[in-house]
Formats: sequence, structure tokens, C-alpha cells
Amino acid sequence: MHYQSISAKWADTIGELHKDSQLMGVKMDLQITPTSVERVMREEDFIVSMTDLKGKITYGNRIFIEFSGYSEAELLGADHNIVRHPDMPRAIYKLLWDKIQSREECFVYTKDLAKDGSFSWVFTNVTPTFDPAGNMTGYFSVRRKPKPSGVKVMSEIYRTMLETENRAGTSNAIAASTKILTDILKEKGLSYEEFVLAI
Repeated sequence: MHYQSISAKWADTIGELHKDSQLMGVKMDLQITPTSVERVMREEDFIVSMTDLKGKITYGNRIFIEFSGYSEAELLGADHNIVRHPDMPRAIYKLLWDKIQSREECFVYTKDLAKDGSFSWVFTNVTPTFDPAGNMTGYFSVRRKPKPSGVKVMSEIYRTMLETENRAGTSNAIAASTKILTDILKEKGLSYEEFVLAI
């Protein structure tokens, strides 16, 4: 399966989704215990979500609600990292934020955490959204079923990156973990985008 940019496919829907962007929900501080239960996305599924510039959820489609395990009211206004799994290294989110805050799209494999502690692997495309004047207004995420080969490769890389972050300590974690990824890319002679789309 070859992944291409899917932001264009969803461009026509952004205007409709913005109609929901003023809806806000409850703020939660939940401690979720991860389990070994995996929920696998269906081939036809697309998880769609939108956030403001601070990462607060302003829209989530029914598939997002289904796989996250939260209600729409719980999701709206919550930080998008509500679905962040502790197996995900911090450096990957730093890479993601650096790209989208630079007005670029980003592709990334992520392991998401549901309210009940189950997890799902997804292949994510995140793009900035803009108003008619060209000002960035938030972020638009579309997640789909990932390639098994990509999950296998990235889960091993993430495991090594996370172990490195834990050893390095808080202040040096992201830099040390990022070096793991950049060394792999250098060895393969590929950019991050080339690598993540090829695996």
C-alpha cells in the first residue's frame, strides 16, 4: 500500500468541520492504565480530528469517538494528547509539532491510548489549517489503518527511543531520542518523510 498526501482529499470538509470549532467540553485529568488489548482499525475507517493552535480538540468524527472510547462532550475542549500512549517517545511529538508549526504537513505512525486502556496503531497525517487571510488557525488530523510493516519497524524504533529518553533524563531526553532517529535516517540515506512513507 502506498500512502500519498490525504490532506487534499479532506480539504472540502474543513469548512463544515469549522462550524463545530466553537464547541467546548469538559476538561479531564484521567489516569489511564494501559492494557495489552489492541483495537485494529478497519480498512475503510478514517479517524478525523481538529484542534486549535494550542492542541485543544474542536472536532472529532464518530470513528475518533469510537476508537478513543470518549464521548463527544469529553473530547471537545480536551488536549489532543488525551489519546497519547506512554509507549510513544516524546521526540516524535516534538518532530510533529515542529513540522506543523512551520506550516508543513507531517506523517507519523502513532500508538493511541483509549479511555479503557486499549491501544490502536494508526498512520497519521497532520496538516495546519488556515483562514482566508492565510493565518494558521489550528491543525487537522486524519488517521487510517497503518501498514503492518510500518508498525513493526516503528514500534522497534520507538522502543529504542523511549528507552533512550528514560536513561537520558528529562532535560536531555528529546535530544538523545532524536539522535536515534536521525542516525537511522542518515544510515539509510533517507529523509524522515521518505522513510516513513516507504516502510
